[in-house]
Amino acid sequence: MTEVLNEQRPNSWLAAIWAARYRTPARSVALIALLLPWTTTGLIFALIPWLIAFAFLDLREFPRSLLRAICLLPIALVLLAAIGTLWSDAPWPDRIHAIGPAAKLLVIPLLIYQFERWPFGGWVFSAFLVSCTALMLYSFAVAVDPALSLKLYLSRGPYKVESGIAVRNYIDQSQEFALCAIALVYPSVSLLRRGRYRVAALFVALAIGFLANMMFVVVSRTALVTLPILIVVFALLHLRRRTALFAVGAMGLLTVLLWTASPRLRATVAKFNGDYEVSIAGNDVSGMGSRLEFWRKSLAFTADAPLLGHGTGAIRGLFARAAVGESGVRAEIVGDPHNQTLNVAVQWGASGVVILYALWFAHLSLFRGEGLACWVGLLVVVQNMLSSLLNSHLFDFAEGWIYVLGVGIAGGMALAAKTIRS
Repeated sequence: MTEVLNEQRPNSWLAAIWAARYRTPARSVALIALLLPWTTTGLIFALIPWLIAFAFLDLREFPRSLLRAICLLPIALVLLAAIGTLWSDAPWPDRIHAIGPAAKLLVIPLLIYQFERWPFGGWVFSAFLVSCTALMLYSFAVAVDPALSLKLYLSRGPYKVESGIAVRNYIDQSQEFALCAIALVYPSVSLLRRGRYRVAALFVALAIGFLANMMFVVVSRTALVTLPILIVVFALLHLRRRTALFAVGAMGLLTVLLWTASPRLRATVAKFNGDYEVSIAGNDVSGMGSRLEFWRKSLAFTADAPLLGHGTGAIRGLFARAAVGESGVRAEIVGDPHNQTLNVAVQWGASGVVILYALWFAHLSLFRGEGLACWVGLLVVVQNMLSSLLNSHLFDFAEGWIYVLGVGIAGGMALAAKTIRS
């Protein structure tokens, strides 16, 4: 791909201008990745210079790029969300607001086009890793002194001091740390095979730091469910059979040791059963128990409108009507059933679910192959699919933007690599 671009430069004196034309939007995306673990408002503002810089790229092939399934499907889901406002009975402000969580998917085709033509994706990956490393170190400090948490100064409304939570919440933090820890395994193994032991040792130390924070400071149950599966995926795809079996065995032994050494881990796992008993037997609000009630009601809502759903933004109104005369967990009113499939099904029925899963599988197929870009992209998609069983992570802010950046940047790099090989 780089050779092709070099041939397109008409004169050597334009080389600097040509390079700056593509490096500027790449640096803007790196800034977005740098801000993502820390701030939501900063990320939105960082999008503006990137969109301006993107407009100055060579966009002659952009319409053709949009015709690929990996680009069409995100657009189709957003269009369905927009059209779904027509048959929703929610107030119009709620309908318009409900388009927002899906609208970020429109950035994926832009990123794919940009990084397919000038693959500076390594800058973005590095920026996200550096930012998460700083957050991990700060989280250890907050675990020692919760008063250091930035949530004291950045959060809106009442703030509850939580040990180890530097900004936002423990779910976002755990997802970011789990992603970094597993993503670092591939370059670590590659560097060891090439004899670059010092850099590999640095990456291994960072991965251990992320895992240690999750095991001994704070971790979400979603991350606990997805993390072992992601490790198995890596072992099956990138290790020989004997090495993979050894890695799985070592992971089992490490799990036993961590279970013995980490009270935080045992308490987090114990909440699964505790939440179930609290909500099912006592009709009280809890994390997992409430989710089970949300899912039960959402399935009933979907059965009432199986093809097109109840329309964009209709979820909260449906839960409000179902809560009449109820108490406890059955009276909870939410705008998200905490499951991506049900979130889509309630609003847009089977048509939305088909597009959602087609999107996931189209992006999975994009990352068949070797290389860091394919590994990062595959990891992002698999993590999102798994965590979306317990949350609506494609539509959530931090996890949704991780998906957008990961698929868009890694997808563009993977396509560029395939073009060079062909």
